[in-house]
Amino acid sequence: MDLGLAGRRAAVAAASSGLGLATAKALAAEGARVVICGRDRARLDDAVAEVGDGCTGVVRDVTGAEGGAAFVADATAALGGVDILVTNAGGPPPGDFAATPAEAYPGALELNLLSVVGMCKAAVPAMQQQGWGRVVAITSVAVRQPAPELILSNTARAGVTGMLKTLAREVAGDGVTVNSVQPGLHATPRLVELYGGDTGERPLGDPGDFGAVVTFLCSDQARFVTGAHLQVDGGAYAGLL
Repeated sequence: MDLGLAGRRAAVAAASSGLGLATAKALAAEGARVVICGRDRARLDDAVAEVGDGCTGVVRDVTGAEGGAAFVADATAALGGVDILVTNAGGPPPGDFAATPAEAYPGALELNLLSVVGMCKAAVPAMQQQGWGRVVAITSVAVRQPAPELILSNTARAGVTGMLKTLAREVAGDGVTVNSVQPGLHATPRLVELYGGDTGERPLGDPGDFGAVVTFLCSDQARFVTGAHLQVDGGAYAGLL
C-alpha cells in the first residue's frame, strides 16, 4: 500500500533509540524526509545512520515548551517546513505517591506535557495554512490504565492526552489530524531501565511494528482518523473503553 508519504517532511522527537527511532525508520522507509533529535551526539549519529535515506540529526533536548519549539525550528530549517510531527520524550523517574515529592512534578510536566505543547504550537499553524498535517504523539497505555510506580509519567501523559484531544477538534477542518499512540511493553532501552529487562511472562512488542502503526496514522489513508488514542500493547489493557 502506498501511504502517500514520499517527500513529506517529518520531525520525530527523541528518536535516537527506542520507539522514536523505530518510527523514524518506518517513515523514512515510506519515502518521508526525516529529522530526528536526541541529547547525545554519538547516539544520535548512530541513529541517523540506522535510519538512512538522508535522515538529519540535531542535538536537542525537547524538555519544556521552549525545547519542544526549538526542535520544530531545527526541523523546519533543515526541511523547509514540517508536514508530520511525532512528539516523544524520555520518561520521568519511577516512583509511587509516597516516595515522590511534590517538587518532582513540574519536571515531569515539562518533559512529557509542555514539550508536546511547545512542539504543537510551533508546527500546527503552518500545517493549517497549507491544509495538510499530521501530529502523532507517543504516550503510554498508562493513560488508560495507570502503571504502578510510575506516578509522574501517569500524571503528565494523561494531561497531554487531554490537550491533544482538544487540539484535534480545533484543527479537524484544516486538513490536520492529531492522534496519540499508547505503547505497552516493547523491547526498548526504556524497558531495561525500568524493569531490568525482566517482564515475567508478559509478551514484548516489536518496536518496528509500533513504528508502522504511527506511520499509518501519518498517511493519506488516515485522513479521517483524528482525536484517536490508540493502545498498542498486545492486549494488556483490560478495559472495554
